Amino acid sequence: MKGQVLAGGGGDWLLFRKDGAAQPDVRTTLRTDDGALIYVSYRGVSVIPPEVRQRIMNGQDVDPAQYYFRTTPYFETGSEKYNWLNKLVTVGVGKRTKSSVVYSIYAIN
Repeated sequence: MKGQVLAGGGGDWLLFRKDGAAQPDVRTTLRTDDGALIYVSYRGVSVIPPEVRQRIMNGQDVDPAQYYFRTTPYFETGSEKYNWLNKLVTVGVGKRTKSSVVYSIYAIN
């Protein structure tokens, strides 16, 4: 499945907690390369030590094993082709780069 996030199709908030963890709260709409719309919402926890965060912000490729970044995405769609997404519980493992976030999403069986 390939697609892109629609501009203006949601929100992306990050709560920084006093204990050093951050909590993402994301709601967005994706358009697949075949035109289906999929709403995605997730929350999570990110714990990146300051020295690791600095290396990431300096543009270094930091192994995600050096920090904790997990999310729980849920999908909603009216597309018959992607209806199977509506029935999943998933966990995302995040990787931070200087300018983006990349997720590997795993279905929980």
